[in-house]
Amino acid sequence: MSDDTLLEPDRIEGAPHPRETARLLGQNEAVAEFLDAYATGRLHHAWMITGPKGTGKATLAWKIATFLLAETGDDGGFFGETPPAPTSLDVSPDAPDARLIAAGAHPRLTVLRRAVNKDTGKLRAQITVDEVRKLKGFFEMSAADGGRRVAIVDAADEMNVNAANALLKVLEEPPVDATLILIAHQPSRLLPTIRSRCRTLRANTLPPETIAAALDQAGITTNEAPALGALAQGSVGEAMRLITMDGLALYGDLIKLFTGLPRVDRTIALKLADSAAGVRNVNRYDMILDLFDAFLVRTARAGLIGPPETQAASGEAQLMARLAPHDAAARHWAQLQQDLSDRVRHGRAVNLDPAALILDMIFKIEETARRTVAN
Repeated sequence: MSDDTLLEPDRIEGAPHPRETARLLGQNEAVAEFLDAYATGRLHHAWMITGPKGTGKATLAWKIATFLLAETGDDGGFFGETPPAPTSLDVSPDAPDARLIAAGAHPRLTVLRRAVNKDTGKLRAQITVDEVRKLKGFFEMSAADGGRRVAIVDAADEMNVNAANALLKVLEEPPVDATLILIAHQPSRLLPTIRSRCRTLRANTLPPETIAAALDQAGITTNEAPALGALAQGSVGEAMRLITMDGLALYGDLIKLFTGLPRVDRTIALKLADSAAGVRNVNRYDMILDLFDAFLVRTARAGLIGPPETQAASGEAQLMARLAPHDAAARHWAQLQQDLSDRVRHGRAVNLDPAALILDMIFKIEETARRTVAN
């Protein structure tokens, strides 16, 4: 496996890659379930790790891969006694297999993910069938080295239809002594036949103290922990993105923009939309879209259970109390969140102009506010 010339869609800017993360935090149940299967001889050929983004799914996948590739195959001690069952996925970073994995050079490990489009130099929006077909060559070549082979698919729900069908064929006739680890943020988007051929491990959302510990491990400090915890929604990956990309300040700008609902300042709206245009602003574009989604989710929730106790930005609670004063309004905002989520997915697939998409979303938010805000 060589990543030297590839962009890594599974890396958060400013944070260590999952393969470099020293400790997996907050997922003890999933680890225990995997180790129990390993120790009792029920190691499945395919595992699907599910859960919200940023909860440690990729870190868990890399820990499992390292554990499996570093296994000694020892059958017992001098007198043939059964070795003790493992209680941890931890492998010494000085172990030969761990060092190869850290260097991105282990011959019996491959990662299937979105590839770079040679024409544009940018990552493709989906995992294509050509990438999945490379698995056949990998399994054939790595078999010559002996030992277990591992393939990580990150993320499986980013495969297009042809890629998914090609992966299904691999799952239906799995190579001997091989393990496939599928990471899925939205497993419902996968073929039922793929899900049925995998054993599932669930990564849970993380409490604030675990997120704080994970940020500390990554060398990231913040003095805005309450607002960060409110917006990150149990995801350390999202917390890292918010910090490294100044997401809290950007969310504060959205709250200021929407304070004027059911109308917004057109000049400010245009400035926001234009700030996401261009190749250099791809990450900002993604962050703006994610923050729109978070705003709509939190607004819909406010109509059901009241304004948020912990604000992610100054004035947020007061704004949401006005936009979603009751459960009927909550239904409007929840429907809009679903509609705009579909719109974003389509816009990304067809490379819709970022500024146009953002303005369209703002107009849809205005339209919904006119139905929910008392004049």
